[in-house]
Amino acid sequence: MWGFVIAGLVLAVLTLTYVLRPLWRTRRVAGVAVIVGLTLATALAYLAVGTPTALDFAQRRAPETLADAIAQLEAELKRDPNQVEGWRLLGRAYVAEGNAAKAADALARAVKLVPDDPDLLAEAAEMRALAAPERRFDAQGVAMLRQAIELQPMHQRARWFLGIAQRQAAQPAEAAKTWEPLLAVVDAAAAAPLRAQIDAARAEAGLSPLPPSATPAASAPAQGGLTVKVTIAPELAAKVPANASLFVIARQAGGPPMPVAVEKLPATDFPREVMLDDGDSPMPTMKLSQLDQVEVLARISASGNAMPQPGDLEAKAKPSGKSGAIELVIDQVRP
Repeated sequence: MWGFVIAGLVLAVLTLTYVLRPLWRTRRVAGVAVIVGLTLATALAYLAVGTPTALDFAQRRAPETLADAIAQLEAELKRDPNQVEGWRLLGRAYVAEGNAAKAADALARAVKLVPDDPDLLAEAAEMRALAAPERRFDAQGVAMLRQAIELQPMHQRARWFLGIAQRQAAQPAEAAKTWEPLLAVVDAAAAAPLRAQIDAARAEAGLSPLPPSATPAASAPAQGGLTVKVTIAPELAAKVPANASLFVIARQAGGPPMPVAVEKLPATDFPREVMLDDGDSPMPTMKLSQLDQVEVLARISASGNAMPQPGDLEAKAKPSGKSGAIELVIDQVRP
């Protein structure tokens, strides 16, 4: 690093000498004093705010594990906390680590920097709910969702989550009203389960079901689907807890942690094949068939909780298309 600094000082001296030639000719002592003073000021300012180590490849190290990546990202954000995408990426890394509370904090930092991004607001609200003990949207999360809808009235995820929050708050009529506009923008495959949720909310509110004309005409079901073959490493087969659950999940590659398709099955009878398709989406507004590529993972949970927990047995996530076949091997224990 010091070689880099010294080279910078030499360049500063040469530049200042050239610029201050008139002063050098008439008042040499003053010229020397100005050059020395400005050079030292340049050096101190650079050492205070510059990052010469960023150019030193000997001091750059690629992360070997998720924990290493998180540590490096935390250090970078401590150095420069105004990086919106950095906080967003850190939040998603915390989710992959199974720490929803830290993910919620990271996304909240991102929202403070960019408070008018509806996608970010919806993601931050979702993470607050995942971090809550009962997976409930709190007042701040609801405020984020309402702000997202104010910015983008037909933001599908924000409307879907706000409806969930309203049903959690025993406001089924409001939930139905929030969801009903989505019927005009989702495809027919998503409209059927969405309408079922709307009618259930209307029934809770003592209202009649929606008329048939409110739902787009059904189209032919999506062909194929994603076939996932799940096996378990022999050394872990004996460690599967009794009554454990197997989660097979497809989620948007590089996107939010909410699955676009998920199946929960008894963790027995390995190897086993699981078919994921649009019918396995927990969100009617986002379907497997809408994405060109997804990330697929499998996890065995003793608690039956879809959120990762220490001690879960899992397979490394793999990228895949929205159809075809993929094989996952459960060979890791989550620390």
